[in-house]
Amino acid sequence: MVKSNLMTIDDLADYLKVTRRTIYDWLKRNKIPALKLVGQWRFKKDKIDAWLEGHAQ
Repeated sequence: MVKSNLMTIDDLADYLKVTRRTIYDWLKRNKIPALKLVGQWRFKKDKIDAWLEGHAQ
């Protein structure tokens, strides 16, 4: 699925099994670790995995 460490919004939505709208909502609320590169959002897989571990119930 993801060959590099950086994911796009579509990659992340597929990885987390959520909609693009959910990702944008999290970005708006600063709930998810992200980078904005050349006007596009990118997500580091290791940061996302750590974020998931921190939010596991």
